[in-house]
Amino acid sequence: MVIRIFGLSFLITAISLVVAVLYDGWEALALVAILGILEVSLSFDNAVINATVLRRMSEFWQKIFLTIGIVIAVFGMRLVFPLAIVWITAGLNPVDALDLALNPPPEGSGQESYESLITAAHPQIASFGGMFLLMLFLGFVLEEKELTWLSWIERPLERIGKLDSLEVVIATVLLVCTASFLVDDDHRATVMIAGSLGMITYMLVNGLGELFNIEEEDIEQELDEKAVATKKSGGPSELAKATGKAGFFLFLYLEVLDASFSFDGVIGAFAITADPILIALGLGFIGAMFVRSLTVYLVRKGTLSEYVYLEHGAHWAIGALAFILLYSLGGTHIPEVVTGLIGVVLIAAALVSSIIRRRREQALETASV
Repeated sequence: MVIRIFGLSFLITAISLVVAVLYDGWEALALVAILGILEVSLSFDNAVINATVLRRMSEFWQKIFLTIGIVIAVFGMRLVFPLAIVWITAGLNPVDALDLALNPPPEGSGQESYESLITAAHPQIASFGGMFLLMLFLGFVLEEKELTWLSWIERPLERIGKLDSLEVVIATVLLVCTASFLVDDDHRATVMIAGSLGMITYMLVNGLGELFNIEEEDIEQELDEKAVATKKSGGPSELAKATGKAGFFLFLYLEVLDASFSFDGVIGAFAITADPILIALGLGFIGAMFVRSLTVYLVRKGTLSEYVYLEHGAHWAIGALAFILLYSLGGTHIPEVVTGLIGVVLIAAALVSSIIRRRREQALETASV
């Protein structure tokens, strides 16, 4: 199973490293390898969350996510997205933005570099991504669940979460406080608009996914009721239509979620190199492919059912990343290594807790026998 799932990722990694050497020598190979490791370390929590959504999708939509989705992840977020930022913020068209990236101006020329233009867009990116991820985190911790990990804090949050739209209230208050106390006057309006768009995007995509989502027991019941029915028209049944809509919006939700997770990696990559080709090779072809493979592995292996606290740990890692993005709006740069380690530590703690819980249950089962 490991070879079948990760084989393509290893193959693409090897090809990407060879391309890097041919493109700009051995230094480029080292940079691409570093970027790939950076992306995987920052995105492990992304893989866990993706797996929680992916296992609710049909096999067809899972394949769509792993094919079309990877194209969007590689070319959309890791190559086109930085170019689009320069296009929007600096008024350069994508061709000129790419030319600026590949041919940086000499020092002292007075012309802004591609890297500086990307960095200047940090308030919009961090505000949008931070608020989207914050809404995702709050939606999880405020929702009533059968199983809790950090019960001492999750249970009280579940109780207050019974208030309607509380996550929107909390997120709005945090956005206003961030814009008022951390952000300077020049970027305050920008942060408020981008953060609001992040919240709206989450509510829209998540709401549409829930609207068209059909629970498995409802599907099975309708299939039983209509098992003997014949289809007089050539079109799909209402069940198939609804399931298709659910799959589409879950796919859309996953793509927006993946984009939000990618923000910190894309911005952090410019601390290593500003070359868009190397960024696309490292973050996209290596990093994104391994994240996709890890997502599939978690689904196929049933890891989330076996290690029940992994989902909790991933959401807490998301909350930490959201707060880091919002805190960075004050001008304080948090090293990507710190961001990645926080997520790894939280997920590792959840994994250890899951193993302990599983062993306790096995011990009780053995004792009862």
